[in-house]
Amino acid sequence: MLRFISRALAFFRRKMDSSEAEKEQYMSLLEGATRLKTVQGAVTKVCRDHGLIDDLIYFDSDAVDGNVFLKVGHKVTATVEEDKTYGLKAIKVIPFCDSCHGNGVSDSYARVTFACINPEVEGAYYIDHTTYFLLDVVCKGFEPYQGDRVEVELCTQSDTLGRRAVSVKPLRHKHVHEVYITSLHGRKGVIDDSIFFTLESLKLPDGYIPQIYDIVNAVVVESIQSCYMWRAISMTLVKRWY
Repeated sequence: MLRFISRALAFFRRKMDSSEAEKEQYMSLLEGATRLKTVQGAVTKVCRDHGLIDDLIYFDSDAVDGNVFLKVGHKVTATVEEDKTYGLKAIKVIPFCDSCHGNGVSDSYARVTFACINPEVEGAYYIDHTTYFLLDVVCKGFEPYQGDRVEVELCTQSDTLGRRAVSVKPLRHKHVHEVYITSLHGRKGVIDDSIFFTLESLKLPDGYIPQIYDIVNAVVVESIQSCYMWRAISMTLVKRWY
C-alpha cells in the first residue's frame, strides 16, 4: 500500500512539474506581453466617452488625468495593458507637457511607442516620416516588413529633438498550429484565410516549398496587409494535403 501511495504521489508531482514547465514556456513566448507599458503618442480619434491613441490604443474618457478634454493631435503619455476586447487599452492617460523635459536634468530620454513599418529605403526602415532604424536594433528572429506593427524604444535628444530607435520588436505575435495554406499567388499566400505570407520574408525548413492545402504550424506577427491583420514569419510543414 505504501509503495502504491508513493508511486501515485510521484505521478502527480511529475504532472504538476510538467504543467509548470508548460506555463513557463507559454509565458516566455509572450515575452512579457501582459506587463503594463508606458508609452507616448498622439490622440487620433475622440468620441463622446472614449478615443484612440496612434489609431491603436483605446482609452475611456475617465482614464484621462485631470478630466482634461483631449483633442485630435494632442500628445499624451499613457499606461497601456493588453485587453481581450480592445487589444491594447490605456488605463491612464496624461496630457503631454512640453516643459517636462526642459529642466536640464537630462540631455536625453527614452520612450516606448507603437508604430507601423514603412517601406525600406536604401537599407533602412522607417517607422514614420522622420525616424528610421537599421536591422542591428531589431530583436533576434524578426525581419521587419512593410505594414508590421512594432514596439519601438526611441532615444530622444532634448537639445536637437532628434530621435533614434534603439530597439524594435513585434507589437504582438502568436503561434498557430495545424492550419491550412488556403491560397497561393506567385510568391505570396494566405494561411487559414486570415494570415498573409510572402516567401521573401518567410523562414522555412530546408527543402520545403509551401503548397496549397498543406497543413502547417506558423509563427505570426501583427501586420496590416490589405484585408489581413497577421503575417507569418516562419512556417513548418505538418502534413501534405495528398
